[in-house]
Amino acid sequence: MASSSAGFVTALTAAAFMTVGYLAYQASATVPPGLGRTQVTGTPASGAAKAPRDRRHPDALPARSGRGERVVYSVDDDRVWLVGADNRVQRTFRVTPSTVDPLPGTYAVTSRSSRVTGSDGVPVEHVVRFTSVQGVVIGFSAAVNGSTAKPDPKERTGGIRQTRADGDAMWQFATIGEQVVVVR
Repeated sequence: MASSSAGFVTALTAAAFMTVGYLAYQASATVPPGLGRTQVTGTPASGAAKAPRDRRHPDALPARSGRGERVVYSVDDDRVWLVGADNRVQRTFRVTPSTVDPLPGTYAVTSRSSRVTGSDGVPVEHVVRFTSVQGVVIGFSAAVNGSTAKPDPKERTGGIRQTRADGDAMWQFATIGEQVVVVR
């Protein structure tokens, strides 16, 4: 009898986790388009010029990428910079882009989830969301299995994948309301 009770409790616990994960995904996937798009500055046209770069130091923070504490994401370079209040780069790293890119502009982190299932079905952690594009929620995340594989180009996904170590750093840095600057 004791082993059947333990099995029952295990099944209930698993069902509860699956339900919470599903509800968290649903909530993140249905964020109204305007909610995740806090514009601090005007959004440049989609053909906006690429932010100037230091050709001798390709990892250097792009010029004209804002001031103060912020996350800077270069769509063209697939790179993120975590910038402190003193305008110094605290960390920079490469990312694997999603199939749907955010437009250049300034946003704010609107929601976070410690662990969910990504829109591609992969379990992810340290999800930091900041906008949506045509119903696709855009944010940074790390696959629990450590994968940074490119997504299927036929799928519309918004998860910008980073390593687990970089995901930990993003999670600590980018709290609700943190500025996210997207550049080309």
